Amino acid sequence: MTQPSPNQPSRYLKLPFSFDLARLQQELGSILASEWVSHANTQAYERNWSCVPLRSVGGSLDHILSINHDDFQDTIILQRSPYLAQVIDRFECEKSSVRLMSLAAGGRIKPHRDNGAALEDGLTRLHVPIQTSPLVTFCIDDETVHFSAGDTWYLNASCLHGVENRSGMGRVHLMIDCVSNAWLEGVFRAAGWIARPPPKYGDANIHDGNLDEVMTQLRAMGGAAAAQLADQLQATQSTHKP
Repeated sequence: MTQPSPNQPSRYLKLPFSFDLARLQQELGSILASEWVSHANTQAYERNWSCVPLRSVGGSLDHILSINHDDFQDTIILQRSPYLAQVIDRFECEKSSVRLMSLAAGGRIKPHRDNGAALEDGLTRLHVPIQTSPLVTFCIDDETVHFSAGDTWYLNASCLHGVENRSGMGRVHLMIDCVSNAWLEGVFRAAGWIARPPPKYGDANIHDGNLDEVMTQLRAMGGAAAAQLADQLQATQSTHKP
């Protein structure tokens, strides 16, 4: 397994929480086949990628997306799964979407980014593998890592990441979307987390590759505010030139 690069912002991180794998698997086994919902974006994966919502908008059993919303509720599946609920409650923060995510044997989730899904962005995505194998690996910005069963792992999902399940069984993770707070940040720092530096130009969508175009567009808009922002960007660019 590749280790996180030293002194680089954390793409992933193992946290100091481990859970009873037998109890997790027992409750996983109680979920009916009919309660699994296939991921709607069929172009994003190969084989079967499906989930069971444990917290969803309005507690719906067919709402599997993680979106900005203020009405996340426990589903009836979580209400009948006391140990899963205990695991989720171990994290002292507000939760939005919580799902069991299954990737079929031989399956592949294609590389993608989930924008805004990082501790620094306010959404901290945690994984607790329940059913897995060393042949199940993430590729995160070209680093390969296996998330071990029963442990808690952070994935900065705003990084380019994909998954391969080269094993002969389905992989199932408990995936918890947490609302970042001071408790989480303290846990992360104690575990060796390195924060991502703030965007050079104050906006992650503005970078060296498109800076000149952005400044041209701002100046073409006219108006004092747009011109002032273009001047600020140009000053930042000059400061960072070698």
